[in-house]
Amino acid sequence: MTKDKKTTIFLVDDDVVYLKLLEIQFIEQGSFAIETYSTGELCIDKLSNKPDVIILDYHLDGIDKSAMNGLKTLDEIKSFSSAIPVVMLSSQDKIDVAINCMHHMAFDYVVKSETAFLRLQQIITTILSYNKMKKELNWYMDKMS
Repeated sequence: MTKDKKTTIFLVDDDVVYLKLLEIQFIEQGSFAIETYSTGELCIDKLSNKPDVIILDYHLDGIDKSAMNGLKTLDEIKSFSSAIPVVMLSSQDKIDVAINCMHHMAFDYVVKSETAFLRLQQIITTILSYNKMKKELNWYMDKMS
């Protein structure tokens, strides 16, 4: 029997320090394969790598003002595959921003703070549990038909 593959997480943020911090925290967990991207365009180009989860910064044009922002990147990801769960990450603690992200089909919205990594871990655990239940339900439904 083969060992389960690691969960692939794309981290997308134009703040290289924050991006590296997230990468290190996820790598220390040991059960994730991490790919990091500093722009939405780079993330979109690599969607064929089939990420299990994408953590996407809301503002991606902090360095390059012509870069695709987080919402546009989210829309492109959802056009590629609506099944990829995307968690939006932002320093903005505004309910209207979070609601707007949800309207664009984000799975969740996390404010960058001291507890952001813990919150991201909880969300990823929820996503993985949901996907496992969905897979088991599909297996069961196939057996019943």
